[in-house]
Amino acid sequence: MPRMVFLCDTDRCIECNACTVACKAEHAVPWGIARRRVVTLKDGRPGERSISVACMHCDDPPCLDICPAGSIYRTADGLVLHDKERCIGCGYCFQACPFGAPRFGQAGAFGVRGKMDKCTFCAGGPETGDAEADRRAYGRNRLAAGKLPLCAEFCATKALLAGEAAEVAAIYRDRVAVRGYGAGAWGWTKAYRERSG
Repeated sequence: MPRMVFLCDTDRCIECNACTVACKAEHAVPWGIARRRVVTLKDGRPGERSISVACMHCDDPPCLDICPAGSIYRTADGLVLHDKERCIGCGYCFQACPFGAPRFGQAGAFGVRGKMDKCTFCAGGPETGDAEADRRAYGRNRLAAGKLPLCAEFCATKALLAGEAAEVAAIYRDRVAVRGYGAGAWGWTKAYRERSG
């Protein structure tokens, strides 16, 4: 089964936030939650870079290991998803995630947590039998329709790449070869371990 991944090419990201808006609109993400956000590093200084950050669907996800309720699980294609029915709102996953991907909604100005929400790679939820309830809780399942996550499709500069790991790596490798300097996209080695063979 192919491994699905995200990669943000920081040389192309222009901090337009189209990925953030597309995600919120497609999935009707509740107020106070941003499944995807754009972070600027070295803001206003030489070497400034912007990166689109969400759940990286890690190869060895720390959130999965630390969840006491077992609400976080991995699919056969490597997606790290969650079951809101099992979530107890403890916040351990948020603390464990190096990308700050799990988010808790705000019921008011003081941020009552409730259930965790996170990027689903546009793969929906656990499909417990009621497809409409599943869509309302997790968003549309674009992968089942043969589409990529909407955030990557809306990226005007194609900085945000999503899809099968081999294809994403090949695209980035070609870009690096054209630019003529070192590889190593920010966050890639943290999220995805190199596999031999």
